[in-house]
Formats: sequence, C-alpha cells, structure tokens
Amino acid sequence: MRKKTKEVRIGNIYIGGNNPIAVQSMTNTDTKDIKKTVNQIRYLQNAGCDIVRVAVLDFEAANAIKEIKKEINIPIVADIHFNYRLAIEAIKNGADKIRINPGNIGGEDKLKLVADAAKDSGIPIRVGVNSGSLEKDILNKYGGVTAEGIVESALKSVSLLEKCGFYDIVISLKTSNVPLTIESYKLISEKVNYPLHVGVTEAGTSCSGTIKSSIGIGTLLYMGIGDTIRVSLTGNPLEEVKVGKQILKSLGLSKGGVEIISCPTCGRTKINLIDLAKKVENATASIKEDIKIAVMGCAVNGPGEAKEADIGIAGGAGEGLIFKHGKVLKKVPEDRLFDEFMKELYDMLKEKSS
Repeated sequence: MRKKTKEVRIGNIYIGGNNPIAVQSMTNTDTKDIKKTVNQIRYLQNAGCDIVRVAVLDFEAANAIKEIKKEINIPIVADIHFNYRLAIEAIKNGADKIRINPGNIGGEDKLKLVADAAKDSGIPIRVGVNSGSLEKDILNKYGGVTAEGIVESALKSVSLLEKCGFYDIVISLKTSNVPLTIESYKLISEKVNYPLHVGVTEAGTSCSGTIKSSIGIGTLLYMGIGDTIRVSLTGNPLEEVKVGKQILKSLGLSKGGVEIISCPTCGRTKINLIDLAKKVENATASIKEDIKIAVMGCAVNGPGEAKEADIGIAGGAGEGLIFKHGKVLKKVPEDRLFDEFMKELYDMLKEKSS
C-alpha cells in the first residue's frame, strides 16, 4: 500500500496525498534560449511529462522563466545551486517550485530569504541531497557514503527550512547506486511525512540508465514509497518520460496510453517482427486511451497466449493474423499487415469513444 504523504501543490499539479504519481523530466537546453526551451517542454508534455525542471545558472535564465511560462501549461521547477539570489529571482518570475540544497545556498540568513519568498508566492521547495556532495562531518561520522548519512543530511536540510517556518517541502535523495538509493528512501520514508521525489541519479545511457532506474524506482513504488519520479538518462529527455510512464503503467499505477507486448522472436518467426513492433510502437505513441496491443511472431504466441490484449498481430509465413481478445478477425499479407492493423485499431478506438 502506498504511503500517504503530505499534499503539496506545484502549479496546477498536486503530489502526495492520494494524488497520482507525477512524472518529471529536465530540459537540456540553455534556459536563456526561450524558443528552444519552450519547444522541448511542449515535446515533453505531449509525451506525458507532468512537471518539468530547468537549470537556472544566471539571472538571465531566471528571468527567462517568466516568458517560458507564457508558452507552456505544465509546472516549471527552477534548479538552483549556491546563489540564493537566483532562487529569489526565479520565484519572482513565476517558478512553480524551486530545487535547492539548503546547505550550499549561503547560510541560514540567506535560506530564510529564499524560504520567505517561496512562502509569499505559495510555492514548494525541493530539498535535493546528492550522495556525491555529502558534508565532510557526515562522511567522517559514517565512514563514507551510507543511507544513514544521506538521510541525516536530508533531515538536516529539512530542519533548516522548518526553522524558517517553511513546511511546503519535497525531498529527494539521489545516488547512482541502486541498492543505496532504495535503502535511503526506505529510511527517510519512515521518518518524515513529506512527499518524496524518487529517482536514481546519473543512471547512465539509454540501456543501463533504463535498467537502473526501472529497478530502483520500480522497487520503491512497489513498496509504496514515492510521490513523483524522474528517470535520469544521458540522452533525449523524451526517453526519460517514456520510461517513467512505462514504469508506472507496468506497476498498475497509471491509466491511459498504450501498452505493447511483443515476443522476443525465435526460429518460428517468419515475418520482420522487430521492425513491425517498432512501427506499431511509434504509430501509437500519442494514443491516450488505455489499451493493450500484442505484436507476436507466430500463432503459438498469438492470438492464444496474447488473448488478454485488446488487439494484436500474429505473424505467419509472409502474412499475419489480426485478432481482438484472442479472436481472429482476418488474415492479411505481410505487405498490408501494418496498414490493416492500424485501420482495425482506430475503428476499435472509435467504437470505444462512441
């Protein structure tokens, strides 16, 4: 059962409480380049991103937030390091949340100014603790990077904000080590009621990063821990959103969108199933309805073994079967299989919506 945490509003999205788990990503554009940043955010939103973060490296980037917000309709988070003035400027320009490390923002007096600005604007602060930047005293106390040390650092940062009278807090504990990430979030979940932003940082490229993030994030969500997620990948942020959405869907934590099941292929496969599966995946990426599609290489795997799918394809020798819930609709030559399948799919979607 998912732990019920404090509800926090981020723009037009709520996390924590009984709210759906939100998928986040971060732009890799220069935030000062408003046009490129807006285009990428729209791209991410169309893929299902709920909240987007931008890097704020200088005042020009902080001021750009105001113009960016005019062109988008998902919450924007300002990522701040070291300079408290940038945090305040980002808040003035309409950031829906800021991400800081209270320990490196310039002291408690500067943190109080940031907390007051956030409180006046009614926006939350994410306390972001990274295993690579733990305080020396904590490293010495625990003999290196440990879950206990990461949590102690986070609680120390949280207490600094609480001393400022600020309680609209989200917490993240980032490490690139999956077991350490899981243990850290388990530990802090037992100690606080603030919503948790879950992810594995510096996870890696598309393949390794997807695996590490899926195991780390998926394990925590299955344990009921986590209110918003970000998959960190070296590459196109769009892939982060796709993986994040699939993690939620695979765990039954989100509805809507296409789930594709396809067989790994074997000697029985007589059609070009790999290209066909990719083609179906790309063609159905924008569908919002909750639907399961099967793309199978032979009559053994489909339609029989894939009868739980709403609609599917089963390959043959230069031809294929199109089926719904295990019932064969038609046999089609391979060169027409994709087009005929898409026609049947959209006919089915029309029936569902009517």
